[in-house]
Amino acid sequence: MFTALKSIYRKQQFSPGLFGLFVNPFYFARKGLYLHISSLAAQISGRTLDVGCGQKPYEHLCRSSSYIGLEIDTPENRTNKKADYYYDGIHFPFGAKEFDSVISNQVFEHVFTPDLFLLEIFRVLKDDGILLLTVPFVWDEHEQPHDFARYSSFGLRALLQNNGFVIVDQRKSINDIRCIFQLINDYIYKKTVSRNRYLNLLVMLSCMMPVNVIGELLSKIFPSNDDLYLDNIVLARKVKTR
Repeated sequence: MFTALKSIYRKQQFSPGLFGLFVNPFYFARKGLYLHISSLAAQISGRTLDVGCGQKPYEHLCRSSSYIGLEIDTPENRTNKKADYYYDGIHFPFGAKEFDSVISNQVFEHVFTPDLFLLEIFRVLKDDGILLLTVPFVWDEHEQPHDFARYSSFGLRALLQNNGFVIVDQRKSINDIRCIFQLINDYIYKKTVSRNRYLNLLVMLSCMMPVNVIGELLSKIFPSNDDLYLDNIVLARKVKTR
């Protein structure tokens, strides 16, 4: 039974449902990402590369014939990530035009050379290949010291267009009052998280769960605001090369 509960808990971290209100401190951010990615994932097909794959939380949503995970080569990543390949942080270990699609979630802000990163994606994608990219806009510094940038919708669009991509779809996730409530929970989490899982759960239920519930209720009343949101979601296509 404990194994089943642990599996349910893990699922709620990236695809939170009602239960996620009670156990996920990043409920709004993860729920928004999952909803947008799931609605766009049907366009991720063929041979797919997941750059910065982590635990491959969205693999099951894609229509890929093969799904390859890539991570920077560090001892921690080799231990804790589900990567199939590792790289030096600059050059992907693949030839030109090997992939039909590329997905990269919440990774771009950790890239110090964004143009080189996009050029590598462009290189390994086939002509007309699809890129699904998610990037934070409003969020705290995380995974320090490897957190280098935040991107507005306009900055992200310009970077992609300057590196050979055309925008197919561009969205803003959690562009309402839930953005504020997510930041409150992010603050509480950062100030209280410990190695004691039971203490963390107690704080979650007593402090963060009510914030989730209130934010969800108020989002039904207050209007959206496209100038303040948590995440960018962009679907882009590689321009054909001669």
